[in-house]
Amino acid sequence: MIIETPFKDCFIIKPAFFEDDRGSFLLEYNKNQLKQLTGFEGEFVMGNQSISKYGVIRGLHIQKGEFAQAKLVRVIQGKILDVVVDVRINSKTFGKVFSTELSKENQKQILIPRGFLHGFSVLENDTIVAYRCDNYYYPLSEDGVIYNDKKLNIDWKIPKDKIILSKKDMQLKEFHKFII
Repeated sequence: MIIETPFKDCFIIKPAFFEDDRGSFLLEYNKNQLKQLTGFEGEFVMGNQSISKYGVIRGLHIQKGEFAQAKLVRVIQGKILDVVVDVRINSKTFGKVFSTELSKENQKQILIPRGFLHGFSVLENDTIVAYRCDNYYYPLSEDGVIYNDKKLNIDWKIPKDKIILSKKDMQLKEFHKFII
């Protein structure tokens, strides 16, 4: 099942999930089905996984230029608040924020097209996040915006005294200084 978001080409995906007395089965990814339902024509070339404790915020990150990335994000264990910001210059939703909870329980995924800042906050200990990318990581094309940017005003669902950031994420710029 596909659920539209306020952003063009950004979708919540509720994959087929089956459960019985033996256990469960999840159809995690089907390239043809994804293309048919969303129009996404990219091919995922890289997969990443993180394990984080409660309070971690990762982001807001983006790969720019020829190394831009679309992502398909899901949670294997635990729960996150996944956040995207449209930074496509000519988009009607430029600078707008969308967030959704992804968890092991709800089995939702989010398809994030190229041209979006992406980040997430970890809402449960030992949360495992997996995501596919349609382009390779290239450090020199990486950029981002600080998590607590006043213009974006994102509620990460984590008390300020519980937030855990990497040194790199603490040094990201404000949105008004971010140029795509």
